[in-house]
Amino acid sequence: MSRLTAPPQGDEIRSMLRERLEEAEQGGGEKITIEWRNEAKHLPVIAMPADLLYYNPETHRIRAQRSMDPLRDRDLQQNPWGPAAQEYLDLLLKCQPSNPDKVDPDFDALRDDLEQFGQKDPGIVTINGVLVNGNTRCAALRELGDKYIRVAVLPESSTWDDVNAVELSLQLRKEHKRDYSYINRLIAIDEQLKANRRPDDIAKYFRIKPATLEQDRWVYGVVQDAIARSVTEDGSSLRLIDFEDHQEKLRELHRAYVKTAASDRDAAEALKESRLAMIILGYAKTDVRLAQPDFHQKYLDPKLPAHIRPVEATSNPVSIPGLPELTVPDDQPLVKSTREFTNTLLRARASAQSPSAPAEAAATSTDTLNAAKDAVGRALKPAGQDIRLQQRKLAAPERLTDACDDIDLCAGELAQARASRALDDAAFDDAVIRLRQTLVSLAKQAARTFPEPGDGVSWLLEAVKERL
Repeated sequence: MSRLTAPPQGDEIRSMLRERLEEAEQGGGEKITIEWRNEAKHLPVIAMPADLLYYNPETHRIRAQRSMDPLRDRDLQQNPWGPAAQEYLDLLLKCQPSNPDKVDPDFDALRDDLEQFGQKDPGIVTINGVLVNGNTRCAALRELGDKYIRVAVLPESSTWDDVNAVELSLQLRKEHKRDYSYINRLIAIDEQLKANRRPDDIAKYFRIKPATLEQDRWVYGVVQDAIARSVTEDGSSLRLIDFEDHQEKLRELHRAYVKTAASDRDAAEALKESRLAMIILGYAKTDVRLAQPDFHQKYLDPKLPAHIRPVEATSNPVSIPGLPELTVPDDQPLVKSTREFTNTLLRARASAQSPSAPAEAAATSTDTLNAAKDAVGRALKPAGQDIRLQQRKLAAPERLTDACDDIDLCAGELAQARASRALDDAAFDDAVIRLRQTLVSLAKQAARTFPEPGDGVSWLLEAVKERL
């Protein structure tokens, strides 16, 4: 256990654990099986005083939430086993991931379940009494006034890598009731990647598809980049927990970015910046979807007040370090302007919510956010109207394309049925008659819609002219 120093009462706890483990081994008591260093390990279960054990400062359950209070987090880093640090961990284990000022309903449910039915699943501790699994259960039992908690004990040779691996493997079991929050899960995945584990193995470990892992890596990179860009002159910045409630919006952003980047990388960057700005302003998922690559330039920029409108940017070639005679294209002006607007909002949000920001700066930042939200709200109306119009324009062609795909599939199935002599001739004939009726109906509407029909519509009208 080299990453953190041993707790101050580690020797006392170690002695008590050894005594109780020896008694448990002699009595043939309860055991649990865990995955430990790629093999099954059977650990005896004992009862330990709940107040004697230590919360794990490195538990992934509250990793992002630690930044809620920078001063207390700093104390936690410097003295993780002290009373103040342990009290802070106790608070974070009970609070909502996205709103640490409120108690998590899942914690209340866990506490009530323990009160009514008792502890069913044992926790796990190190030989020094640090909780590996069961931190939240211990917090609930302490709140209930229960004196003991049932725990299994990891082997004395366990390292912090073993501790993290055991915690993750147990947390990711489907029967576990209280899952990691979204951001804490991204942190855990990032740690596995930094430990040079293969992405395919990590995806399997977290029970997700490789494509989902790539999506999570991209989202975490966007979040980290946004935090870095949000740093203000007084040192305020956004925190990981500020993105906790935006899981679906961030995942949709990834899908839209990948789709757009396949044909136009600059357009994808502009889309990403516009949607990130709207996420910072707190817009709902349905509104964020309306931000397309041209949203900033076409709809938003004309409505922005002068004091928050980004300066018109230019695109200049960028020299390659060490090869000054070679240059690469710079970002397009649209991308630069959109990113600068997003940077303004990132810094404004960081300043407005920081307790350490100067009052005047916080007030100015709040005004900036309000002005930006008003402008975005007015820009969304015409953007939404245009998108709905475009959807109506494409609705009929897309439905006809889908119908053609179904007919193509039907042709293949018809060939298979012929080969196996497994076809209901009468049913197929009835379906073709319905197709003829449908084409006649389609042709009538097309004749009214297109005064000068193209080749396709002309063919349709000719094909069914006898029935028009």
